[in-house]
Amino acid sequence: MTAVQPHLPVLQVVIPLLGALLAGLLRRGTSGFALALAVSWLMPLIAVALLCQVLTGGPISYHLGGWPPPWGIEYRVDALNGFVLVLVSTIGAVGMPFSYRSVALELEPRQQAWFYCMYLLCLTGLLGITVTGDAFNAFVFLEISSLSTYVMIALGRDRRALLSSYQYLIMGTIGATFYIIGVGFIYLLTGSLNMVDISARLGAAWASQPSAVIAALAFVTVGLSLKLALFPLHVWLPNAYAYAPSFTTVFLSATATKVTIYLLIRYYFTIFGVSIDFRALPITEVIVVLSLAAMFIASLVAVFEQNVKRMLAYSSVAQIGYITLGIGLADQAGLTGGLVHIVNHALMKAALFMSMGAVFYRVGTVNLKDLAGIGRKMPITMAAFTVAGFGLIGTPGTSGFISKWYLALGAFERGWWWLVFLIVASSLIAVVYVGRVLEVAWRREPSPAIAEASDPPLTMLVPIVLLAAATVYFGFFTEWTAGVAGTVAKTLIGGLK
Repeated sequence: MTAVQPHLPVLQVVIPLLGALLAGLLRRGTSGFALALAVSWLMPLIAVALLCQVLTGGPISYHLGGWPPPWGIEYRVDALNGFVLVLVSTIGAVGMPFSYRSVALELEPRQQAWFYCMYLLCLTGLLGITVTGDAFNAFVFLEISSLSTYVMIALGRDRRALLSSYQYLIMGTIGATFYIIGVGFIYLLTGSLNMVDISARLGAAWASQPSAVIAALAFVTVGLSLKLALFPLHVWLPNAYAYAPSFTTVFLSATATKVTIYLLIRYYFTIFGVSIDFRALPITEVIVVLSLAAMFIASLVAVFEQNVKRMLAYSSVAQIGYITLGIGLADQAGLTGGLVHIVNHALMKAALFMSMGAVFYRVGTVNLKDLAGIGRKMPITMAAFTVAGFGLIGTPGTSGFISKWYLALGAFERGWWWLVFLIVASSLIAVVYVGRVLEVAWRREPSPAIAEASDPPLTMLVPIVLLAAATVYFGFFTEWTAGVAGTVAKTLIGGLK
């Protein structure tokens, strides 16, 4: 273990990449699943080891190819991305047992090994974005994760899945183009692609060419906003989540947008923020306005959706608004709320989409009108859905409440008491769309269409229950969520110019 420990940052990327290669050579879905399961269960061990090492000993710098930065590519792990590495790898590990029966039902046998290959490639890309300290390398991993995601969505049996994948491809390509143009501006201004080196050189560029620095920041912001589905650049997300295979939706909703949000935070607070006072620019106010628009408009659209997966997809757009609201507040409490909601929303939304995946496994539909009385037929599944739904609302005793509490504190620190009112008001809209599902599931008599329904097999049920339990657990014990997020936020805010 001592010999392996120095290489943990690169193993976080190399292991799933090799796993994807091997899975692509397999013909049987069961073999692909076994390989993906082994890799997925190994990743959290590496991520937790890295986070513990960072919290006790400070940032880790790993040089690839023996070339020291800024000349060579650096993998750099600090508390911020260690936090995200644990989240992404844990979601993959918990969700993978769920995938076996779900993928077997929703995909053709000849597609299943290929699906697991794409999943591992997507995992590689997401972990790579998180661990790299190189701006261009982040673009490479962003495209690896995106290209594999397009395939994972397109494999859905619904014909609309292919169209959704194509729409996502178009929007994702535009976002990637904006991002790489921004990186090009940064390289021209600083002569470097290493994030730490860029932050050290950007101050001189700001003094001589402030307009070019603002242009670089704008291109990066728009590009990443498209990728993370910040309102109104979210149009690809609802269809992608609604028509993709169930496990694809579970994994992407909990990880893909969260990793892109991490990258945006990285640029704002550790690259641009240490060189220029970006809070003096109107960008924070713009982010707050767009976040509020997402919280209200996307939530209102969710109220009228009849497909529960699509309803939850619009809910994701709204919940992304809460996370970016913390970024826009740009104070310690607000940023803590945004960071902790990255984790809390990932757990809640994975539980909600898994529950609907289990319902689809038993009933073959997630249309609200067909789910009357489903709570009586699938009581454990829908109980987990109920708990995660309460978390989404922000009910006290759930992790969602912790997120919104910190966001409210951040608003008070800025003197924006009216924002606290809007946070509460937007949460009340979530009561409506979550309540619609709960009323149909628990209060109505079971319909003939679900007469034979029952809770899914344990391999699907256990991950759902674990994630729902985590929603409650982290509502009371917040050391590893709000505690770590608070430490990270304090460091980020303290480093701003």
